[in-house]
Amino acid sequence: MKNRVVTISREFGSGGRTIGRELAVKLGIPCYDEEVIEKLAERSGYSKEYIKERGEYAPAATWIGSALAGRDRNGYSVADSLWRVQSELIQELAEQSPCVIVGRCADYLLRDRADILTVFIHASMEFRAKRIVEVYGQREDSPEKRLRDKDKRRRAYYQLYTDTRWGEAANYHIALDSGVLGIGKCVEILADLYRNGKEN
Repeated sequence: MKNRVVTISREFGSGGRTIGRELAVKLGIPCYDEEVIEKLAERSGYSKEYIKERGEYAPAATWIGSALAGRDRNGYSVADSLWRVQSELIQELAEQSPCVIVGRCADYLLRDRADILTVFIHASMEFRAKRIVEVYGQREDSPEKRLRDKDKRRRAYYQLYTDTRWGEAANYHIALDSGVLGIGKCVEILADLYRNGKEN
């Protein structure tokens, strides 16, 4: 069988990154998350900090605001350039070997592959607010405000570059509530789906 790839899309604070990493360890395959940022920095010449912020998040909270932001007279932006490099890189990673790819619109970029499992991880505001304080520490803004801002900008970025609704269950093979199921159970479910799919 061809390489099998799992893409993890997630609400901010839902634990999607952790689920992706733990799933990759359980399956014995690479997980691309921070590694994508490093590779993008090498190829694009942009700093890792810039890519971390702009590789998944729109500059404005709406897709239309983001579509108009920072464009030159030819209609191109730095974000467009980064998107092209990111798209090529994710396609290459999927071709190299079985892997887990966290975020970066990988579910959309690899949508035509027959060997992909697309996942969306979500959770309640209460669960995510508690988790981001535990993981990232307390900030000046309230946890809820941080979550709303991150999700809005992630949604706007996704819609801008994919013309598809981020987080809509119909756009993924499976959506899991990490607050109800727990991180470990989400990993177990996805590992079972991956293994069963590989046997078919």
